[in-house]
Amino acid sequence: MDTSPNVVGRGRGSSSVGGGSGISSPTRPGGTKRNRSIAGLDSSPGSVEDGDGDDGNDDRRRAPGVKRACNECRQQKLRCDVVQEPFSICSRCRRLNLECKIESNFKRIGKRSKNAEMEREIVQLRRQLANQQQVSPTTLQTPSISVPSVKAESPSMYQSPSTHDQYIGSQEAVASLLDLRSGYDGAAYLRNSNSQAVLFRRIDDVSLTIDRVRELFKHFFTFYHAFLPLLDPDKSPDEYYNISPLLFWTIISVAARRYQSEPSLLTSISGPLTKLIWSTLADVPQSYHVVKALCVLCTWPLPVSSTSSEPTFMLSGVMMQVAMQIGLHRPSYAQDFTKFRVELREEELKDRVRTWAACNIVAQRVATGYGLPPSTLYDCTLSPPVSSVEANVLKLSEELEPRLRIEKLCDKVTKRLYQNDRDPIGLAGQDQRATMTSFLAQDFEELEVQLGTNCSTMSILYLRAAGLHLRLSAFFDSSCSNHYREDLLSLWLATTDFLERALSIETSAGGVLIYASNYILQMITAAGFTLLKLLNSFFATHIDLDYGKNLFTRTIWAIRTISVTTNDLPSRLAEVLAQLWRGGGAGSRMDLNGDGSVDTALKNPTNPDSAAESSASSVMDPSLAPAGALGGAVTPGPSNSFGESNYEVFDPLNWMLDGFLDFPYSLTAVQGLEAQGMA
Repeated sequence: MDTSPNVVGRGRGSSSVGGGSGISSPTRPGGTKRNRSIAGLDSSPGSVEDGDGDDGNDDRRRAPGVKRACNECRQQKLRCDVVQEPFSICSRCRRLNLECKIESNFKRIGKRSKNAEMEREIVQLRRQLANQQQVSPTTLQTPSISVPSVKAESPSMYQSPSTHDQYIGSQEAVASLLDLRSGYDGAAYLRNSNSQAVLFRRIDDVSLTIDRVRELFKHFFTFYHAFLPLLDPDKSPDEYYNISPLLFWTIISVAARRYQSEPSLLTSISGPLTKLIWSTLADVPQSYHVVKALCVLCTWPLPVSSTSSEPTFMLSGVMMQVAMQIGLHRPSYAQDFTKFRVELREEELKDRVRTWAACNIVAQRVATGYGLPPSTLYDCTLSPPVSSVEANVLKLSEELEPRLRIEKLCDKVTKRLYQNDRDPIGLAGQDQRATMTSFLAQDFEELEVQLGTNCSTMSILYLRAAGLHLRLSAFFDSSCSNHYREDLLSLWLATTDFLERALSIETSAGGVLIYASNYILQMITAAGFTLLKLLNSFFATHIDLDYGKNLFTRTIWAIRTISVTTNDLPSRLAEVLAQLWRGGGAGSRMDLNGDGSVDTALKNPTNPDSAAESSASSVMDPSLAPAGALGGAVTPGPSNSFGESNYEVFDPLNWMLDGFLDFPYSLTAVQGLEAQGMA
């Protein structure tokens, strides 16, 4: 039997047994020998010649017909399916569009060799740069980053990375190579004017330096946090980014609404943030911090110019569903709602309760503002028994607890007055509505007493908004009811009280009306339409008309001031109010059901001048236009005076205004009431 060590070079039919051989064929557990094909040394048919070799070195050398991998696959140490005769490129090179070739002298390039080559390239680039500066130091121009509407001297400007990559020069190339050698992540660093690496945050083509991020976070917690005290001001921006990128960029978007250092940031970030919102929801969120982001987003929605593209009510429903799916309504049993291990510490448990409460508060405000049924769930978590073991843990903060009680009252008002299953539009019956309004008014007064004088100014503002929500039901009363005039007077008082609070709202940071939430804007708008209706009815003879006109003017300016972009919903709503005022005039007691200019403006809201054409006698009151009527409470918005022509009015307002500006009584009945006088 042949025991030569050279048998390893024989064909498939050969075997090796010799005890003195240092190379033997591997065997399977059952004793069956593995051939070259099983061992991964497969060769093409006929590529290995049979026969014994005379020289051991020749046998160990690869036979000339043995199949080899292409250069690219050898470099990556991957299996290759290239065919040499006839030549056919491998599947990997075909998929990656690489040059597939086989070279006998090819050698893999190691990382050390590549680093050495990069160092040599850096040295060469430095020499070239030094030579250019010596030859022409005054004419050398380094390509700069082109960013629109950004000051070049600002060290914390936001930049477009794609633009930076497009205009990179020799100096930037040297810096980039140095960054790579130093281990910097190119996706997290930018170069400033001094070629220093600066950490930044990026969303699509919008980049913000860390200094700018800190400034925006400070801006958010200074001016916006008081409207929704949900987030922790002591956490750093990096902590927020690590727990939820969506929450991080949502805070940035809210702070950018009034960010004077970069006015165009909100417009730039709206598109990328919208993509991030829907991509996050598509992945089925498992973190309750996503719910926090939706709370903030529903409180300050991204600006839109049409209600048909307004997703706030839809997002509020998603917010509630996600919150319940991850178990926020059962904070002590969070493990039952996830397959991941949850270690509930007391601080995290309180944070979950706080998030669940804020979730219901925001959902209730969204439903009230849009006049739709709420999707709230005021369960035992939000009303724990005093004797409960978890009562201390489930207790809300002194700032959030009054807000929750106020929204519970709003929920009761909505369900008692506007969710009648027997009525086509859900309105409670006349007798039932009068009784329920009386009970709810008593609940409102009791809540006002319970909150006391220690309640914050922001909570008092939301309480006045709840009072306005309650009293707006007076518009559905019959003119023949016994309490009709008293209900109108209560509505007038609730409207003026809320507007005075809203237009002069202040916190420790000063006046914050321009940072108001979307809910406050909606209630101010409802109060503005209420003033318009009352000042153009018989009721105007029984109130201070000059005060009403002045308050109406301030209301329009306030709505314009809250506007953050050109032609968004607040600015268009302000123009609608101005147009409707032009159609009438305070105290004119015109017939809103007739062919007046208000009715014309409602039928053709996209043409504000049609109201003036339909009523030649409608002249705008000049006392409404001056900005001085505001008394310094708010600053004028971006729009011009009420008499401005050729402006565009908010488009689909029929759903909001249809039936809202018309009293449920005839002109004859009104004249009869005037003759009797106010009781």
